[in-house]
Amino acid sequence: MTKYPMTVQGARALEEELAHLTKVVRPKLSQDIGEARELGDLKENAEYHAAREQQGMVEARIRDIEGRLQNAVVIDVTSIAHTGKVIFGATVEIANCDTDESVVYQIVGEDEADAKKGKISVTSPIARALIGKTEGDVVSVHTPGGILEYEIIEVRHV
Repeated sequence: MTKYPMTVQGARALEEELAHLTKVVRPKLSQDIGEARELGDLKENAEYHAAREQQGMVEARIRDIEGRLQNAVVIDVTSIAHTGKVIFGATVEIANCDTDESVVYQIVGEDEADAKKGKISVTSPIARALIGKTEGDVVSVHTPGGILEYEIIEVRHV
């Protein structure tokens, strides 16, 4: 059984999505299917087939979320003592050793990753290079364009 690490915020977002799908989307689709059924011949009823297809996708997503939440390992980084070490859930400021350009990332679970929001998956090359290192360390990140070196400026538990 696969365990899914996630932050408290990530678990909350999945719970909210699940509630929306089960309490809003599912009943609406059932209503749409019922209305489409009333239109007549189901063989050539595009509305009916579209609603059924959408229902299948929604039900699959509901099962996926339920499975992920059931197997989630929710980690509240704010309850872990700050040691300066990069751990799951930590927010890390790193600086490119060549350009001095700094960037801030939070290391999160795969479902939560969104690079535009500064959230990177724990399985990403940068996160894998950072995990276990401490403030002041220089890490090498293997990228398609070559090896990049970053210095860990600050680790925060927020």
